Amino acid sequence: MKDSDCIFCKIAGGDIPCTKLLEDDAAIAFLDIGPLAEGHVLLIPKHHYVTVDQMPPDVAAAVLKHLPALGRAVQSAVGCEGFNILQNNGPVAHQVVGHVHFHIIPRNSGDEFRFNWPAGLYPKGRIEQLAEAIRKELATRNL
Repeated sequence: MKDSDCIFCKIAGGDIPCTKLLEDDAAIAFLDIGPLAEGHVLLIPKHHYVTVDQMPPDVAAAVLKHLPALGRAVQSAVGCEGFNILQNNGPVAHQVVGHVHFHIIPRNSGDEFRFNWPAGLYPKGRIEQLAEAIRKELATRNL
């Protein structure tokens, strides 16, 4: 399944060139042309899914199996101290391209990339309520 208007579908289909790092039947990884750091990699499924929750589990597994090796390779090649793996779902979560993609972003102490991570606390009893609601949703999906 492809979307003829999707830039990542065009890259996966070979219609738009990329600096490819790996490819198999399920996925392709390439260097991001607008990197947040040198060595910023994108890993995408070859088939079109807008958000990760739309991916069948077997497709997700076939794509995600590449993350450990890509992370190690990027870290070794660029000499970074660590890396982030980011995946955004929907415009509110800063997803710019409507095709599932995973960012592997090399990180070093003092680099320019920042997160706004305003961690909070749950009011008493709320964590248990949320856990139960999520478990119910998982049960309806036989997970």
